Amino acid sequence: MSLPEDLLWLNVRLKRNHFCNWMNLDIISAGDGEVEVYAPWREELISNPDARFTHGGILATLVDTAASFAIATRLGRPPQTVDMRVDYHSVAKPGDLIARGKIIRLGRTIATAEAVIYDGGNKLIASGRATFLVAEDRASNPLAGAI
Repeated sequence: MSLPEDLLWLNVRLKRNHFCNWMNLDIISAGDGEVEVYAPWREELISNPDARFTHGGILATLVDTAASFAIATRLGRPPQTVDMRVDYHSVAKPGDLIARGKIIRLGRTIATAEAVIYDGGNKLIASGRATFLVAEDRASNPLAGAI
């Protein structure tokens, strides 16, 4: 996968999210219903300074971001998260991470997507699945369509 010109807006939108911008996330590839998000290492991601592993909230953010931006490739905007679960398979030691997201089902109101996170050695670190609100009802959802 590569980032086609018609999907360059994904990185523009990603950088508008203050937390994702702080994490310096970058969508390095995207296709129909799939994305790869690159997360460069930074010391502020450490949860335990003695063990030096990445905080679980950072990993959850990567699952949420990769899954929602996979949906954005079809929806034209990232959706709002309704529910999410994350499974932690291994500690993430200092180093860059890659999150791969893909759509499981895109309905008219709710969508489901999953994401997996790998370290630089292609070791599985975490995985997760989330449901998202995709309906664009501006009367009941003032955030719908906000980019």
